[in-house]
Amino acid sequence: MAYQVPEPKIFACRQSQVLGEKIAQSYGAKLGNVIFSEYADGEFQPSYEESIRGARIFIIGSTNPSSRNLMEMLLMIDAAKRASARHITAVMPYFGWARQDRKDKPRVPIAAKLIAKMLESAGATRIITMDLHADQIQGFFDIPVDNAYSTPAMLEDIQNKNLKKVMVVSPDVGGVVRARALTKYIPGSDLAIIDKRRPEAGVSEVMNIIGEVDGRHCVMVDDIVDSGGTLCNAAKALMDAGALSVDAYVTHGVLSGGAVSRIASSPLSSLITTDSIQATEAMRVARNIRQISIAPLLGEAIMRINKEKSVSSLFQ
Repeated sequence: MAYQVPEPKIFACRQSQVLGEKIAQSYGAKLGNVIFSEYADGEFQPSYEESIRGARIFIIGSTNPSSRNLMEMLLMIDAAKRASARHITAVMPYFGWARQDRKDKPRVPIAAKLIAKMLESAGATRIITMDLHADQIQGFFDIPVDNAYSTPAMLEDIQNKNLKKVMVVSPDVGGVVRARALTKYIPGSDLAIIDKRRPEAGVSEVMNIIGEVDGRHCVMVDDIVDSGGTLCNAAKALMDAGALSVDAYVTHGVLSGGAVSRIASSPLSSLITTDSIQATEAMRVARNIRQISIAPLLGEAIMRINKEKSVSSLFQ
């Protein structure tokens, strides 16, 4: 008698309920039921409303915009461990604190390492995330980490625009590998790089543009947009250099503070983010901001992990 792989159970933290439902639907399952009890002082307690003993479970939850979302993930992992779940995979489309991946000055933490140890200590046996800010963060874990890529979803959207004379642009030197990977799938495209200076956190200044963008449709790619300053400054510099249009594709739309209004009034034709972070009302009504879904990609990744198939081949 052939062994039947048991179906996994998929749950979601509160911040990622919408994405969780899409992922479960893409997989072909229903999202599991979790109830959160709230105390008067803000403390909360998750409770699984079904048996998960011996099950392989996937908990979906990005860690933005507040530390409460990380705490929800940690408590849900701990509850699953104490309920005797067999495997506990934390699906974190946006892995917060990833920008603190090294000591860049004295007396500062390496927050990404701390978060990794917290997830392991809580009981996670595997991590799925998307477009980590730095690939080496995977080395902070002593459990398997699958770093998925949003490139397939972005590429489909770019191809639907039927743009000619495309120039893929990296907004900084650190994103060159990501941008170069995209050029391989866009016929006739070239690569340009923004040489920028960052005098302080959250502030950037464009110094030079490496590459000829005159008469080209520019497509910027990045992993995170927070204040929006880098993208807006880069878009202005590209248009001043003769670009026909500038579109930006960014995996994680943090968009804090006045970022949405800043982008809405910028030369950007469009900013396309994934739904790794739930869109705010300001994002939904902005004239040049929209989201594409990564749910099919993550649903496929969950299926492959459950059936012990290759995940990396999904993004090759």
